[in-house]
Amino acid sequence: MVDSVGLRSRLFATRDVRSLVAETEVEGQTLKRAVGPVQLTALGVGAIIGTGIFVVIGEGAALAGPGVIFSFMLAALACMFSALSYAELSSSMPVSGSAYTYSYATLGELVAWIIGWDLILEYGVSVAAIAVGWGGNLNAFLDTAFGVALPDAISQSPPDGVFNLPAVFIVLAITALLAFGVRESARANLVMVVVKLVVLIFFIIVACTAINSGNFTPLLPHGGDGAVSAAAIIFFAFIGFDAVTCGSEEARNPARDLPIAIIGSLVICTVFYVLVSAGAIGIAGSDVLSGSDAPLAAALSEGAGITWAAAILAFGALVAITSVVLVILYGQTRIFFSMCRDGLLPRRLATLHPRFGTPVLLTAGLGLLISVLAALVPLGEIVRLTNIGTLFAFVLVNIGVLVLRRTRPDMPRPYRVPLSPVLPLLGIGFAIYLMADLPGSTWLRFVLWLLAGLVIYALYGYRHSRLRTGNGEVNRPA
Repeated sequence: MVDSVGLRSRLFATRDVRSLVAETEVEGQTLKRAVGPVQLTALGVGAIIGTGIFVVIGEGAALAGPGVIFSFMLAALACMFSALSYAELSSSMPVSGSAYTYSYATLGELVAWIIGWDLILEYGVSVAAIAVGWGGNLNAFLDTAFGVALPDAISQSPPDGVFNLPAVFIVLAITALLAFGVRESARANLVMVVVKLVVLIFFIIVACTAINSGNFTPLLPHGGDGAVSAAAIIFFAFIGFDAVTCGSEEARNPARDLPIAIIGSLVICTVFYVLVSAGAIGIAGSDVLSGSDAPLAAALSEGAGITWAAAILAFGALVAITSVVLVILYGQTRIFFSMCRDGLLPRRLATLHPRFGTPVLLTAGLGLLISVLAALVPLGEIVRLTNIGTLFAFVLVNIGVLVLRRTRPDMPRPYRVPLSPVLPLLGIGFAIYLMADLPGSTWLRFVLWLLAGLVIYALYGYRHSRLRTGNGEVNRPA
């Protein structure tokens, strides 16, 4: 007969924080600390500013009118609660793995496996979906700039095409860059972030010369409810700052740099989102924005009479998506790396290349799988899983802060969430509120994926975990 108390003790045993940090120095499993605060902040900006700013303004304007400006502020505020919790945990535990590692140290191995398995799906589907979007934006740029476009057969995933060649190209290109080294990847991302911010600054400057104050009246045509509804949609344009924490082990000074990068990237993106949305409303009005698939280009064309700007914005969107692919794929490789190092997945995949200092085999394998997914599989509604996965991670990270404040009150915390437990509880509340609004089909797919993960954990992860093999210091639950 199975000892249920003993089984619970093993399933929910937590890893000691000191043990987790010490493992980052084990020979052959030590990632290079080569990234500074500017590059880490750029990773956050690179992950957040994607097609969202180029598209989501139109969706938000349809619900909130000119009040979409406040919707961006409200969505940023909702994200900030969770960002503060990420900042505390990442500065206290400079270990790759993000929410997976934080859950291992606070809620136990089973919960850590669940969120790690969830993040593998979230990041993988995100990269595939974004890569498909990259192909579409490549065609849009080629069409607006040169009047040519790739045939649907080789530029669309089924059922609209046969094989999405651009999506495969961008995934494999980013995979090769990530395998080559984190320093090189971070530098490339920094260049792309600068380019897309320059494009947005161009839009803001042009908008300032042609603003019509009448476009802001009435400010809230659908009342406060419209602004809140738009914020729920816009919220997902801010998701991505959590990918910064995946670089914890490669930060030169994680205690200082990670809080700066997490909070700083969210603040920078919020400022740009608010200025761009105000400029777009000011020159074109909410009706023009809500009726266009490319609202920023429509704003410049109809509001400022600059028809040639569409090519610039298409190029900006293309660069923006490229940096998102890089950061999200980077995050997935580091979460997978941490799970392999902990024995929950095959440990040999966590072997680092002696020259590049990156998990080349793991990175190449994930890149190939995602490229096949992007090339051949109709993504459809499965993309919604990225939303529920991220929100689930937000809930656990906020809980992690509360748990560690109780169980390890004396643990060094270079950064502390202010007004705890109020702000972490608000972070949990916002995430649950948005999760509850997701359709039932999304919840069903999410549960099925987690059930499949539990089967793999039972057959492999549980038996091969460091906690079973005696290679990891453990804290048993009371």
